[in-house]
Amino acid sequence: MLHTDTTLPTSGVAPHTQQLHAAMAAVDEVVIGKKHQVRLAFACLLADGHLLIEDRPGVGKTTLAHALARVLGLSFRRIQFTNDILPADIIGVTVYNRSNESFDFHPGPVFSHVLLADEINRATPKTQSALLEAMGEHQVTVDGQTRSLPEPFFVIATQNPIDFAGTFPLPDSQLDRFLARLELGYPGADAERELLKSKDRQHLLKSIEPKLTVEQFRDLQGAVLKVNVSDALLDYLQALIQYSRDSQLFSAGLSPRAGLALQRFACAWALLNDRDHCLPEDVQAVFPGVAGHRLRPIGGLDTPKSELVDQLLKDVPIP
Repeated sequence: MLHTDTTLPTSGVAPHTQQLHAAMAAVDEVVIGKKHQVRLAFACLLADGHLLIEDRPGVGKTTLAHALARVLGLSFRRIQFTNDILPADIIGVTVYNRSNESFDFHPGPVFSHVLLADEINRATPKTQSALLEAMGEHQVTVDGQTRSLPEPFFVIATQNPIDFAGTFPLPDSQLDRFLARLELGYPGADAERELLKSKDRQHLLKSIEPKLTVEQFRDLQGAVLKVNVSDALLDYLQALIQYSRDSQLFSAGLSPRAGLALQRFACAWALLNDRDHCLPEDVQAVFPGVAGHRLRPIGGLDTPKSELVDQLLKDVPIP
């Protein structure tokens, strides 16, 4: 199984490549020692997907979300999820205006390019579900009126492990809306040393300048759609999806939506590696991020889910 960032020649399908690599380098300066996770986060957004970052407090989840929004030149709003937050606090509310005897809509923070749902699993399921329409259709409905969200639109959500106090598990329908799930983990010794010696993260965040415009970012998203996917690679994708459904390791396999997410994510990963064609190594690199939060091990298995996902990759041969 390969997880390398092998760069192969390209025919130049991707525009703004220099700006994209500059953006990734800028985030690397803030989120130290997590280059692979940073690249996965960029690939997720380029694939037009929502991102879930799950880990214990204090490892840089919120910092990564802030940095992504700033370098991509996108509007950004943050919501701190708590158990008393209401759907209207996210979507917005209609208020009666006495001066003109009409109802005025006051948009909530969801009306931005990037919505950071911080500690999303501290909110109740009712509040979590308020994001379903926004994440699935890039629109919200309030008082019977549907309003479109800005394009591009992403939810970057952070959550603490479910065994932490005061958390609610995300429903499967919500989890499936996230194209990818990442874990940052503790930094290595050298990275932590550099972290201790460097400036405060908030100070560094404020100094980040946008490396891309919204239009350039949309161009890069369009380039992802032009990455070539061969019939042999489609065979490999289908084999992975079918094996997850037939396997005795999981209670249910990957859905068709997960298959589409896997293909887009792999194409975005190829683009980050300056290629206009997708390879099995691209699929393998992004597969844990797509499958890890969607596959549920059969009860009674003691093996960690991450190891089961890796085992699935090993069991399916490359055509």
